[in-house]
This record gives sequence, C-alpha cells and structure tokens, in this order.
Amino acid sequence: MAAAGSPPGEGTPQPPDAAEADPTVPAAAVSSPGYRRDEEEEVSPAAVPAAVTSSGCQHAGEEEEVTAAVTTAAAMTSPGCRRGGEEDVTAAGWRCRRKHVFVLSEAGKPIYSRHGNEEALAATMGVMMALVSFIQSGGNAIRAICSEDRTLVFEQRGPLLLVSVSRTRQSAAQLRRELAFVHEQILSLLTRGGIARVFARRRGYDLRRLLAGAEAVLDRLLSGAAADGRLLLGAARCLPLPAALRRAVSGALRRAAATAVPAPALALLAAGGRLVTAARQRALAEGGRLCASDLHLLLNLLGSGVGAGEVWTPVCLPRFNPDGYFYAYAAALGEEEEEEGGGGTGGVTLILLSTEREGFYAAAGCRRRLEETLRAQGWLGELGAAVRGGAGYGPARPGAPELRHFLYKPLEGPEEMQQLPQFTSPELEDPYTSEEEQHRLFDLYHYLHSRVHSPHRPLRLLYHVAEKETLLAWVTSKFELYGCFSPLVTKAGAIGVLTKLLRWLKKEEDWLFIRYPPPYCAAPARPEGAEAEG
Repeated sequence: MAAAGSPPGEGTPQPPDAAEADPTVPAAAVSSPGYRRDEEEEVSPAAVPAAVTSSGCQHAGEEEEVTAAVTTAAAMTSPGCRRGGEEDVTAAGWRCRRKHVFVLSEAGKPIYSRHGNEEALAATMGVMMALVSFIQSGGNAIRAICSEDRTLVFEQRGPLLLVSVSRTRQSAAQLRRELAFVHEQILSLLTRGGIARVFARRRGYDLRRLLAGAEAVLDRLLSGAAADGRLLLGAARCLPLPAALRRAVSGALRRAAATAVPAPALALLAAGGRLVTAARQRALAEGGRLCASDLHLLLNLLGSGVGAGEVWTPVCLPRFNPDGYFYAYAAALGEEEEEEGGGGTGGVTLILLSTEREGFYAAAGCRRRLEETLRAQGWLGELGAAVRGGAGYGPARPGAPELRHFLYKPLEGPEEMQQLPQFTSPELEDPYTSEEEQHRLFDLYHYLHSRVHSPHRPLRLLYHVAEKETLLAWVTSKFELYGCFSPLVTKAGAIGVLTKLLRWLKKEEDWLFIRYPPPYCAAPARPEGAEAEG
C-alpha cells in the first residue's frame, strides 16, 4: 500500500510539480494503486515502489497524489453518512437550519453545501457570486451582512468563495474563522497550488469531481464545531490518562519513532479525535511550526479511527506548507487483541507523518515496534481499558455541584506544552444531553468568547445570566476559562466555583494534559544499498 505523488525534498514537504493534471479527467477515472490494505493481505515489497513510480511523467504523478488523498478520505467514510446531503432545498426545514455553509468557485460553480444537494443549489450559489462580483466591480469587498436573525459572512480564498449563513450566536469573526478551517480542510486534500492550477487552466472547472466522496470530512469538521471547543479555542482536546501511563506510552512512542529510518516528522496517538500523546522530531519541535489548526485538520481526517488495516496517504498541512504534501500513515493499535476478544485498545489510532514518499514500510515497522513494546510491558491493555472505560470525566468530579460544564485552556506551562495548544472539558451531562441543548450551550460559549476577545473592548471577566443557566468567562495571561452554572449562581458564587475548579485543574494537570510532548532525534540515514525494513 502506498501513496502516489511527487517526491518530497529533504527535510520538508515540497510543492507538487508545476505540470498540471488535466482537469477534464474525473478523479474516479484515475487508476489508484490502493491506499488501504488489511493486515492479512500479503503484499510484495516490490509493489510499493512500483505503485509510487509507475508513472514516469510529472503530469500523472500530481493527479495521482490528489486522487490518493481524496480516495483515502472517502474510503474512511461510512456509506450514507452524509446527513442532509439529499435534503430538499425547497422545504421549510432546510431554510430553518441553524447554519448553512457553501463553497463555490469564482465562476459560481457549486463545490460544497453543508445541507442539501449542491446541484440543486446551483442557482442560489450563482446569485451569491453575482452579488460578490457586483460589489467588487465598484472597488469594494463584501465581508458580512447582518440582519435581525441571521448573519451572512463571505470569505474569498483564492479562486474559492466560502459563505456562511448563520442563525447562531457566533460573531462574524468566529464564522469567518470557521470558514477558514473549511478552506484549509479542502487544502489538506488538494493543496493551494493544485487548486490554483486547476482553475488557471479552466475557470469553470467543477471541483466536485476532485472532492467526490470526501464531503463527509467537511461535514465532520462543521459538526464538531457546533458542540466542541476545538475550533473555538484553537486547541486540541486531550484524553485524560494516568500520568504514569501517559509517560510510559509517550516514551515508547518516542523511541519507536526515533529508530525508524526514515524517522517520521510527527507521531501521534489519538482516540475518538482526542490526543493521547504526541512526539515530534527535534528540528520540527524547535522550529515550533506545527500549528494547532493543522493538528486539528489531521485529527479530523484520521484521528477518529481508520478501521481495519493501514492507511498511507498524502496530506497537506496548510499552515506549515499550503503547496506541499506530507505522507501520513494511520493504523489502529491492538487489532490482534480485538480479533481474539481481548479488547485491544478500544480505538486508539497511531498517526505518523513522513516527508518520504516511500516511507510506508518504515512507518509500518515503527507501528510494530510500538505495539510490541506496549504489549510486553502491559501498557497496551492499560491503555485499552482506559479508552474503553470512557476516560473522560463528569462536571461533578472537581467537587463543585453548581458547575454544569466548563472549557479550560492553559496559556502557560512547559515550553514543549505551549507548542501543542490543548484544552479540557467534562463530558456533557443533563441538561445538555440533547443536540438542541448542546447547540444552545455552545452558542452561549461563542457569545462569551466574542465578548471577551472583542477587538474594540476586550474583557478579562464577564458574567452572563441566560434563560436557563448563568455563565462566567475568565481570561488571564495564564488561562482561558468558561464556566456554566445552575441559574441561581451569583457572580461572586461563580468566581468562587471557578477558583475551586482552578485548584483542581492544577492538581490534575498531569492527568488532563500532555505536559511534555517529547522531541526526538532522527536515527542516522540508512547506508546506500541497505534493505528497507519490511
């Protein structure tokens, strides 16, 4: 199993070759060598180089790379999981949706819609593009339209126009940031240069032909934004684990990654989209160039589980390099235990990022060494038990009965921790068990966030009385904290509860966070002529 694409240079992913793939050829028509394989399937070592270098021309190589990324994203999506993809756009229910997100080209061609079929919305998107073009013809740019119950935000990114129509309490700035994430998720599959070259060659090209099957990745990104703090806080959510177990697993991951040749630039363990631990090559860690948004896009694509077998796919990290690909390896740990009824790790996924096109076998060897170490020390079973047991926690754990929920992001700590922004929050419990109530709660969080981070009048402390609860936002140079309480809690009472909560968070920070993401030095390069580990 291998990914096809242009070879990267030394150290960092390089932009795809300048030669452009023919945009008239549908992605489905491009022969793909296969980007998933089950462990039981026997593959000859010669198959990977053949798949990578089968095309002698740059023209086919770039198209295969794009196709590989989209094919993998589509293959990891369950059939029929696009909720609302076939929704009737003429129905009242469609118009009453809390939020719509549209992506279209400069020619007005539909590319993506969060709800409803893009083809049925072609006329609507054409009107949107006509409005933008009319304003631009006068030397202006339309940014947002605010009405009594809706906010429309327009974001132009290269040849793409992204539009959000929202009935939520998100500010225009928050909606614009959300649209930026959608754009970057598209870049993670196609790259900025790839999109620009397609439209430079043919302005009216239908980009859906390249994104076919991967729309659910964008759906998942937007669904998470509606009831999760990852996009709001710009941080990764960690899986709470006993400190000793996290340190042991982190050390094993670092050693396994450091001995791989070539060594991965980044190694992650994730479960259900939450970070278990992470390790980076020292050069990447010292550069501090891995943005939280890139990490979130990677976890959204691969961190929720890859099923059986292994994945090897190109993936672009737009904040690191919007024009080039890394090569991502992803596989579930403990598959043998799951097949034998031993439970395995309950859905822990290993993700490795390599700059080498032909680094699949090195990554697979890294995974085997990690599994062997974890199994021999008994850590694999402990990790699986923690994940299967729902390693999260409830809002009552800090010992404050008035507290219903909170979001906490530390802003200080070890330097290594600051390079990996993280946040924690309890599981949602009554009265926030329904989707409607969860959306209402996070609408309130978005409102508080927009007020305390207002560019005109930023605040350090904000107490808010809502219809069914009271909330307090507290931002300092050391932390960012949003708390939700029962409706009769006063401002003084809320401050007292959060003060108690902060003491608990400080006491449990080794359980809640990855405190010291360990950097590692890559192993020396293998001498020429040495056989690759298979």
